[in-house]
Amino acid sequence: MALNRVQELLRERLGFAPYPATLNLRLESEKEIALWKELQREMKGIPVPPPEPGFCHARCFLVEIGGLRGAVLLPEVAGYPADKVEVVAPVRIKESLHVRDGDRLALEFLES
Repeated sequence: MALNRVQELLRERLGFAPYPATLNLRLESEKEIALWKELQREMKGIPVPPPEPGFCHARCFLVEIGGLRGAVLLPEVAGYPADKVEVVAPVRIKESLHVRDGDRLALEFLES
């Protein structure tokens, strides 16, 4: 996230410059994991090519989290944890929303 080329790509694709860190969320139930997998199949998302050799392709899904506009960043790599959701936004989400580890958050997926 801190690499200049990653920042440029995400700014071009998402329409905002993301804070150089992700908020990592963990899905708590099999139902949540199944829903996340279904969203990945049904929504095209915004493709993000590798910024340089050795990096992976990714897809982004525009979301709203606690009134903030952001995106879920999904690296397209084998073995990526099914219960992990990485969120980026133009601000540091934890500080902006006053959340702590273990707090529950809801994401609203938007059309890309």
